[in-house]
Amino acid sequence: MKVIVAGLPKTGTKTMNTALRVLGCKTIYDYPENSYYLYKEWVKIFKEGPKLEQLRRMYDGVDAVVDAPCCYYWEELAEAFPAAKIILMERDEDRWYKSVVKQAEELNSSWVLWCIQSFTYLGITRISYRRGVFTPIAERPGWPMNRIEVRNKCTLKRLFRQHKLYINEKATKDRLLIYKVTDGWKPLCEFLNIDVPEIPFPHKNKGAEIFEEYRKSNEIIKASERQFLISMTFYVALAAFIVYKCLTWF
Repeated sequence: MKVIVAGLPKTGTKTMNTALRVLGCKTIYDYPENSYYLYKEWVKIFKEGPKLEQLRRMYDGVDAVVDAPCCYYWEELAEAFPAAKIILMERDEDRWYKSVVKQAEELNSSWVLWCIQSFTYLGITRISYRRGVFTPIAERPGWPMNRIEVRNKCTLKRLFRQHKLYINEKATKDRLLIYKVTDGWKPLCEFLNIDVPEIPFPHKNKGAEIFEEYRKSNEIIKASERQFLISMTFYVALAAFIVYKCLTWF
């Protein structure tokens, strides 16, 4: 592993994901990849805690990890992959809180996401995973109806500060970059010892519309939507069969 992005969700992690791809990281595990490929391992970690050999197996061949749940376990990942660089994403905490709330509202209002989570094999089997991921920032995540109820402002801001302070205290300075998306390419490329690309620095998930972006570009989300359509076809056919049997019975 080359890079561990330790910034909390909504600190610019989707922008960093795109930037790292431009800089040559081919395999990046963000929230969708962890949910799709590693949800069983993460559910076990949420219950029992991580083991270094387990993390090494999970992320063998992965160039970078971004966002939750990896940002909560950055220290264990850094120990499992001692050559990896650590990037702490910074953001004004009030803007961060507002962005978290807006993101939750966007996810809660998406009927497509609700359908995927409620009526597909992928959605139903990931309930425990989603709860583990969202527990630090949400009250009773996933209840009712897969909703994310964001914790109060004081609690979330305390989480934000503690996360930042702990990384600053524990991460060795030669491995750590404290970074804001407004810093652009230069400090990031210098930290990773990579030439600055000749393209503008990206800006993703502006306006907390990441799910709609994923629907257009992320193959895992596209696969989830296809699975939903197949599931609904089955449910409609089953309902029609039951209605037919009831009508013929009487």
